[in-house]
Amino acid sequence: MPHEKISAILLAGGSGKRMQSDIPKQYMLLGEKPVLCYSLAAFDQSRVDEIILVANKKDMEYLNDKILKQYPAEKPVHLVPGGEERYYSVYNGLKRAADSDYVLIHDGARPFITAEMIERVIASLKEHPACAVGVPVKDTIKIVDTTRTIIETPDRNMVWAVQTPQAFSRPLILRAYDMLMEDLKKEPQAEKTPVTDDTMVLEYSLHYPVKMIMGSYSNIKITTPEDMLMGEALLHREN
Repeated sequence: MPHEKISAILLAGGSGKRMQSDIPKQYMLLGEKPVLCYSLAAFDQSRVDEIILVANKKDMEYLNDKILKQYPAEKPVHLVPGGEERYYSVYNGLKRAADSDYVLIHDGARPFITAEMIERVIASLKEHPACAVGVPVKDTIKIVDTTRTIIETPDRNMVWAVQTPQAFSRPLILRAYDMLMEDLKKEPQAEKTPVTDDTMVLEYSLHYPVKMIMGSYSNIKITTPEDMLMGEALLHREN
């Protein structure tokens, strides 16, 4: 595509609740660096034009002193305070990327994203204004009801585990988020809507089709102590 501005929105607002740690998972050491530093470096080495780092307001000083100064990026990095829910944080990032044509949204707790994968996502945007990386599931998936009774077994060939980055035309995803925010204002109960990724916002607001792109089984999200053990193993394998 001709040069159009591309922003990476890197989400670093998670907590250590499921990690059973007082330290947020994105700041825990993986190898010799905080988890967040790996994805930050991958986007810095890619052809995105800027990185918008969205985090808890209370973490801004830490991010500036312990991350950005100790692991400096060549590309511009803008710190943006996040919100109480993931979708509020993404919305803040989208507003900061006001002059961008495209945005890539990535979880800072996924340290094994590569510049090559980022490049494939960017290349896909030429034909697909909304796309996400993911992998086919390896296990048979069961749908259960509230009593954990199996009610359906979907065709495994049709089931993928979605990952990040998820990439969009900024006007498209911003329109979807604007609609979500309006709905949240009108219906406080909508706060309970389980919007857990950005493709869901397009599904919820615009029913817009999203292209799935092959990701990597190594592109894990660090969430639990077991994930840290797997991350150490992956890091050891890569080195």
